[in-house]
Amino acid sequence: MPPRITPLTDPEDTASSRRLAWLASDAEGTPLGSAFVRLFDTEGQRHLAELEITVHPAERRHGVGGALLEAATAAARDDGRRSLVAQATTGSPGDLFLAAQGFRRVLALTYARLPLPELDLTRIDGIADLPHPGYELTHWDGVVPPELAAGFAASRRAMDDMPMEETDYGTVAWDVDRVVAVAEAVLRRGEALQTVAVLDRADGSVVGFSELVVPGDGRGDAQHYGTGVLPEHRGHGLGLWMKARSIRLARERHPELSGLLTDTADSNAPMLAINDALGYLPTHRAVEYQRDL
Repeated sequence: MPPRITPLTDPEDTASSRRLAWLASDAEGTPLGSAFVRLFDTEGQRHLAELEITVHPAERRHGVGGALLEAATAAARDDGRRSLVAQATTGSPGDLFLAAQGFRRVLALTYARLPLPELDLTRIDGIADLPHPGYELTHWDGVVPPELAAGFAASRRAMDDMPMEETDYGTVAWDVDRVVAVAEAVLRRGEALQTVAVLDRADGSVVGFSELVVPGDGRGDAQHYGTGVLPEHRGHGLGLWMKARSIRLARERHPELSGLLTDTADSNAPMLAINDALGYLPTHRAVEYQRDL
């Protein structure tokens, strides 16, 4: 008997996206799996939908995932989306499922972790304190200070040429309202947001940034968000400099943190080299899939 697919109400709307949800259940109402589709509503990404499907291991290969995918695809198509993307750990059931359902691989990612208890702080200090003529580092917690807000928003274009290979990710337009909204969303979740930025001494402009989200209790693993340097300021070691300072700040402020997590496209050789130099260890690989609607 095919599973029953029930649309759900999902309260996870944000300033830039909204989410649809479905529950798969059997004839007795026992949950078998779920699906979520995030619909991006910002200019430059209104063509995009992001899929997440979970099926109980005992219920796989019985049509549950296919039924959830059919409902999610129909909803994304009805909303005028042209691309549906999903991610799966390499070699996992999700990886095999997406490939079998006609998705194509568009991006390979490496996930890595920096184990903080074993960190060589002397080496990190040496990188963090290395002079970079013409530049200086600054940092803040939570929402960007008003005097840096416009420059920080402008510096977000450093991520525009981040390697995305064949992914139809679109473009993200950043302004002060958006950077403030993202920071406030992190804080509402009860987490801490730490940002390290590079300033050009010539005019005080923000030319690079590195963000880290820390659990509210300061324990477990923190997650790196964006790290980028404007194209005209690359080649000076600024990315490595910022990330080393971010690591040191995290150790000083959150001594009970276990590690720092990051993920990087396999085609992003400069960032992979930075992670290697700082001691990040690969944990697993993932694949981004895409289906054209």
